[in-house]
Amino acid sequence: MRQSSVWFSRTWEKTSSPPSKMYPHHREREQPIFSTRAHVFQIDPTTKRNWIPASKHAVTVSFFYDANRNVYRIISVGGTKAIINCTLTPSMTFTKTSQKFGQWADSRANTVYGLGFATEQQLHQFSEKFKEVKDAARLAREKSQDKDLANTALTIAAPQFSQDLSDELQSPPMMCVNGPDDKLFRSQSADITLSAEKERIKKMLSEGSICEMNLDAELFTLQDSNSKLVAALHEANANVEQWKKQLVAYQEETERLRDQVAELEAHGGQGPSELLKNELTQSLEELEALLKAKDEEIHILQSKKVEYHEMEHERDKAIHKMREMEMRNSELERRIQNTEQNLSNSLEERDRMDTEIQRAIEILDIKIFDLNDLRQSLVKLLVK
Repeated sequence: MRQSSVWFSRTWEKTSSPPSKMYPHHREREQPIFSTRAHVFQIDPTTKRNWIPASKHAVTVSFFYDANRNVYRIISVGGTKAIINCTLTPSMTFTKTSQKFGQWADSRANTVYGLGFATEQQLHQFSEKFKEVKDAARLAREKSQDKDLANTALTIAAPQFSQDLSDELQSPPMMCVNGPDDKLFRSQSADITLSAEKERIKKMLSEGSICEMNLDAELFTLQDSNSKLVAALHEANANVEQWKKQLVAYQEETERLRDQVAELEAHGGQGPSELLKNELTQSLEELEALLKAKDEEIHILQSKKVEYHEMEHERDKAIHKMREMEMRNSELERRIQNTEQNLSNSLEERDRMDTEIQRAIEILDIKIFDLNDLRQSLVKLLVK
């Protein structure tokens, strides 16, 4: 009776829900647990080496938890398009590749996501939350697996287990026969050496590609910050001259008002009324406050100019690192070409040695056959 009432309530909820809420049903049961803002990148699917910006500016990146399915996801939406829609698994790892950049791989989407943060603290918070959510996903999977194993163990029957065991005992054992072929052993050893050399080359290439991707992402972040600072400096430089003229005019107005106030104080009752004197004093105070505010703005612009020079220095350093990485990649390519040439030479040398060995074996077979004929002839002569 209780099950039927629950089924009726669920059925009524599904049929009575409006059409506008039926489409985003996954958002109704998912709850956000953490949000931050970052620039989103994706790895180039063709080259697997360069980063492609997925957003023109910083977007919101959030962790969501689905209590019904016990699943954690990372979601980021840019406009009307989902930039990131990644289900977290215990095998995923978030790697910090620089002070403000990190990445992780999504095997289901067959891509690698990269995030560029504004500060190092935001990167640290995201990394810690990623580890926390990954551990929670691992615990949820372990509990689900333990539950499935328990249910499976209860449903297994003993006769079926006995039948499987008897079938396994009656199955014939596998045999392995190795012949003493020295030539085959030398060929296998050479193939193992060649495969190990190829794996070492692939590892060197992957390390160089990862470093190059990290530098590309860092250079993109620096270029974005550089463009913002350049725009701010251009605007500030355009307004500095105007502000200087206004400051000169305010200073002249202040001096004029001070002279008027001093003249009024000197003449006493012969000048304007006390009300005019108060108005002039208030105008003087307002002008002094305005002068102070303009001085602070000029000081802020000067500090921004210093930051701009620092960013230019960092950009030059990043460009220098990029050039060093390109030189290193060219050196690796040259070494790979040399190694491939050596490998081809080794293969040709091995084929030549195999051909000579085969020819020597054939000559030995002919000699042995001739000796055998000679021995038989000698035996016949001795018998006669």
